[in-house]
Amino acid sequence: MNELFSIAGKVAVITGAGGVLGGAVARHFITQGVKIAALDIRQEPLERRVAELRGLGGDAIGVVGDVLDVESLRRVADEVVARWGRIDILLNIAGGNLPGATLGAAQPFHEMKIDDWEQVTTLNLNGAVYPCMVFGKIMAGRRSGAIVNVSSMTAYAALTRVPGYSVAKAGVSNFTQWLAAEMALKYGDGIRVNAIAPGFFIGDQNRSVLLNSDGSLTERSLKIIAKTPMQRFGDIAELNGAMQFLCSEAARFITGITLPVDGGFSAFSGV
Repeated sequence: MNELFSIAGKVAVITGAGGVLGGAVARHFITQGVKIAALDIRQEPLERRVAELRGLGGDAIGVVGDVLDVESLRRVADEVVARWGRIDILLNIAGGNLPGATLGAAQPFHEMKIDDWEQVTTLNLNGAVYPCMVFGKIMAGRRSGAIVNVSSMTAYAALTRVPGYSVAKAGVSNFTQWLAAEMALKYGDGIRVNAIAPGFFIGDQNRSVLLNSDGSLTERSLKIIAKTPMQRFGDIAELNGAMQFLCSEAARFITGITLPVDGGFSAFSGV
């Protein structure tokens, strides 16, 4: 293994670890020798995830916690530090969208469900901010650590129908820049804060928007593929390398960036 890219022996907190993206990254990191504190608000998927990670031969614990509850996160931090003595990596993966905050193709914006708007914006923005406050404090005390947030293509340009998710992810990108500067200026160059911006991946949350009932591509999918130079959707495992890079010594002079993993979507004008 190239030691420059190694993350072996690190201690990582992964929020949303019971979900698809959180699970994919956790599986990859455990195979790289990382000790995993898997955090999720749901007990059952968390237990399955920890069993899976331990089955891969790694050291993992599951801690039920709410990314929107600072006291809950402090309890998680105490448990992780009590077990391993430190936190080296924070991956803020908890997030998602709600049907009521996704407009129908012809639905006016003023008919959007306000409660769902508030839930989506709060989860996706504050769900990154609060863990950074709690786990970032531990990193600040050691003047060492790597934080990776999850932004989105919706932060680069307006995508129709998902206003709440778009606003929140744009906030995540901006907050990533702000926190990167804050940490470096106050605690030195040992703490780095970055984000990835996934392109388009077919998952449980967006399957009905991207695929018809017969498995064919929807009109929205066809537009996405036309704007993606690689001419395909991504595989969730293709995010793992970017995550590892940003947490490794190979990225030790990189902070405050949002790295697209999108098959060229954000670079292409469509012409």
